[in-house]
Amino acid sequence: MKERPDRFTKPVRSELAPLQPGVIYHIYNRGVNGETIFKEKRNYEYFINLYVKHIQPVADTYAFCLLPNHFHLLGAIKDQETDLTGLQDLSGLKLPSQAFSNLFNAYAKAINKAYGRTGPLFERPFKRIPVTDNKYFARLLIYIHQNPQRHGLIDDYRAWPYSSYGIFIEEQATFVKRDVIKEWFGDVEELLNAHQTILDVDNVKDFVDDD
Repeated sequence: MKERPDRFTKPVRSELAPLQPGVIYHIYNRGVNGETIFKEKRNYEYFINLYVKHIQPVADTYAFCLLPNHFHLLGAIKDQETDLTGLQDLSGLKLPSQAFSNLFNAYAKAINKAYGRTGPLFERPFKRIPVTDNKYFARLLIYIHQNPQRHGLIDDYRAWPYSSYGIFIEEQATFVKRDVIKEWFGDVEELLNAHQTILDVDNVKDFVDDD
């Protein structure tokens, strides 16, 4: 399984630490004071479009879930020396962290304009927790997909339209590293079987903090 996402390291764990190339992260954020950040279908779609624009060049995405007042992402920051050739001049700062800031700022600007609001939309800084072993990687991916049901937004998380769960069943083009995850679990059947039990949050508490 040559593409298996096994780049587990133990980087500095801090909300202020820049995203480090080659590290797998659980990245999440929510609206200030719990404010709704996705008010209608077009908001979710617009955020995904911005995500692909800003983040795909700097990170591989393994899973995501967008909920009305927060979101979860699981992905690996690309190695700048090998994967970001030609992009170094786009930012004199830490490129991956800046890319996420650009995503959040662009989305907030659009929402403020569309709904007549002002000020920050997301909490700062955005949360970033490095994922350091295979066990937690698998459990976190399942946790992310089951989040809408856990928060009482839907009776069956598999029907939530704004997560990557359905992408693993379908064959359409996607920015999610679907083939990597299928191979990591063995095949689609094993991936879906792993999702059958509702995950106890205690199994991933070290990687979800106060969500």
